[in-house]
Amino acid sequence: MKKSSSPATLATRISVSGAPGSFSEEAALLYAQRHAITNPKIIFSIDMEGVLTSLDKKQSDIGIFPVVNSRGGLVQTAFKAMGKHIFTYTDELWLEVYQCLMTQPGITKKQIKKIASHPQALSQCERYIRKEFPNAKLIEWEDTAKAAKDLSEGKLSKDTAVIAPARSAQIYNLKLIEKGIQDNHPNLTTFIVVTK
Repeated sequence: MKKSSSPATLATRISVSGAPGSFSEEAALLYAQRHAITNPKIIFSIDMEGVLTSLDKKQSDIGIFPVVNSRGGLVQTAFKAMGKHIFTYTDELWLEVYQCLMTQPGITKKQIKKIASHPQALSQCERYIRKEFPNAKLIEWEDTAKAAKDLSEGKLSKDTAVIAPARSAQIYNLKLIEKGIQDNHPNLTTFIVVTK
């Protein structure tokens, strides 16, 4: 990994580690706004390995993914992926992350038996889950927004809730049960910006 002094401000294709509605998409849009990148094309690479592979294959100009959270610590999957690729670090940004609990429409809080999300989101909401759902089965998913998408498409059972950004509930027509369920306030995540 090399450090570059100037970000790729002319880049238009931004690969992110998430599905539509993810925190990585939010970070990419914030980055584009700060660096006057108009109409960025967001490429949803789902995970960090996908982001770095997208750069390797020249399918994207820059990549954005999370590396550390103030509550959940290091994002292990990011460091595993980073060890397999050559890239240039250009910038970083902090994003305050608000985790939300959502279900399929018509499902009540009492009907929730399972909770699916990215391991980082589960970690960030550990005390909340223990208090509100002590008997729930936790299911690790590759991305928070993808968990929301998969719940809406029936790939997760109806008694499953997901932890994801509030925007995911709107995009995937899910019922927003509770907002801001993360244990820490503020709940900050560092995203890094990389190029090939």
